[in-house]
Amino acid sequence: MELITCLWFDGRAREAANFYTSIFPESEIADNWIAPTDTPGNVKGEEVVVNFKIFNREFIALNGGPQFPHSEAISFQIPCKDQAEIDKYWELLTHDGGQESQCGWLKDKFGISWQVSSPEMNTYLGGTDPEGAARATKVMLGMKKIDLAQMKRAYEGS
Repeated sequence: MELITCLWFDGRAREAANFYTSIFPESEIADNWIAPTDTPGNVKGEEVVVNFKIFNREFIALNGGPQFPHSEAISFQIPCKDQAEIDKYWELLTHDGGQESQCGWLKDKFGISWQVSSPEMNTYLGGTDPEGAARATKVMLGMKKIDLAQMKRAYEGS
């Protein structure tokens, strides 16, 4: 059994699915569901659901209406291999209406929250040097997009 994430949109499910599948590897649009009759959020003939995959994981984009906007209470973490990958996803997800937050968090143009981070951060935030970890944490708390080199310098005290 596998969990499938359903993302609720106000009429922009297809646009969102196309956006995400254009950014992430191992991604594709699968199929959709058209309302065969009027439903609480859609009229007959409208696209209600778009099934898609990103990173080969299944998602559902649902045209559900304006009742439930996205919040930071749920986010997706992208464990980037290096700074170049952090920069790439940061740019793609904040482009065209996305919003930067802090500590590697952002909202894309659909209001979905993302954590653009790297496993390398664990070396600095939870390393064997408590003072270095405190310095790296302090530096990270002042960042929007993660800067691994700056975190490393803070950890090393250089």
